[in-house]
Amino acid sequence: MISPSDCDSSLPLPRHVAIIMDGNGRWAKKRGKLRVFGHRAGIKAVRSAVSFSVKNNIESLTLYAFSSENWNRPQQEVSSLMELFVFALDNEVKSLHKHNVKLSVIGDISRFSARLQERIRRSVELTAGNTGLQLNIAANYGGRWDLIQSVRQIAEKVRADQLEPEEITESTVSSFMSLSQQSDVDLVIRTGGEHRISNFLLWQIAYAELYFTDILWPDFDETAFEGAINAFTKRERRFGGTPDDAEVGS
Repeated sequence: MISPSDCDSSLPLPRHVAIIMDGNGRWAKKRGKLRVFGHRAGIKAVRSAVSFSVKNNIESLTLYAFSSENWNRPQQEVSSLMELFVFALDNEVKSLHKHNVKLSVIGDISRFSARLQERIRRSVELTAGNTGLQLNIAANYGGRWDLIQSVRQIAEKVRADQLEPEEITESTVSSFMSLSQQSDVDLVIRTGGEHRISNFLLWQIAYAELYFTDILWPDFDETAFEGAINAFTKRERRFGGTPDDAEVGS
């Protein structure tokens, strides 16, 4: 397994990894099961991803759990996903806390039930003082929503004469975006064989490396994660520059 302590210090290991967890439904269908069976199986893969991240000193791990477009799925599946979210929070947060993981949930959670919102609040509060892996769960999240809510907050500052339009910079926009206190995403992994971003962290992944795999999410274990990291370390990150000055962005 890759570990910073075992590698050449020059290896560009990612500080922030984001994963689009795709393929739960197809995984279940292959086994003649309902889609929710695949979502339940996906929890094991989440545990594996968190464990790998902790072992390898990844600073931030952001998981795309429920997009703002997922409300368009059949009502029964959405309800099952909400119940699964409650179950996961109730059963996983103590282990996260034990391993010094700090949990945050990004997205518009106002649409969730009061019961789920309370579970989220309690889980985030319990782990707030932890200093290890920063685990971000994107729930009812969309990259366009994130940009809109940032622009709205900036507009309010301008309307209140607290900010001049010409003072607005990339840093200004970033400061109102989700994950503003964390490093930009270095690596985006998408499981399930699809090659698209699906409205995920549009601002934060501007210079991220993209890694797509056919592995369905419930089968994405630590070996698969290691494969993605190995691929990342072989990339030359230029950040808009040339090969000669790629190190400037590192």
